[in-house]
Amino acid sequence: MKALRAEILPSSLPPIGISREQAAALVGIGTSLFDKAVDIGTMPKPRMIGERLVYDVGELIDAFKKLPHKGGEQDELDATFVAGNAFDNAKKAQR
Repeated sequence: MKALRAEILPSSLPPIGISREQAAALVGIGTSLFDKAVDIGTMPKPRMIGERLVYDVGELIDAFKKLPHKGGEQDELDATFVAGNAFDNAKKAQR
């Protein structure tokens, strides 16, 4: 049986490469919105290890810190909200 990464790495040594799902969770969004952010360049593209895609935690943190604060300029990602989606419409109304 494979050992889990959490069992291998001590908590004082967090991973530097994470999965797509973990990357989305790290920045506090779902995978669909994360994929859109990667597509437009707001979030970094993954690195490749063989056939596997891995997101660099440091790059994700840097990209997150470059995002505008509430009340700042809107970017391309704001235009991806779908009309009629209650969640997205509520988010737009908060701005």
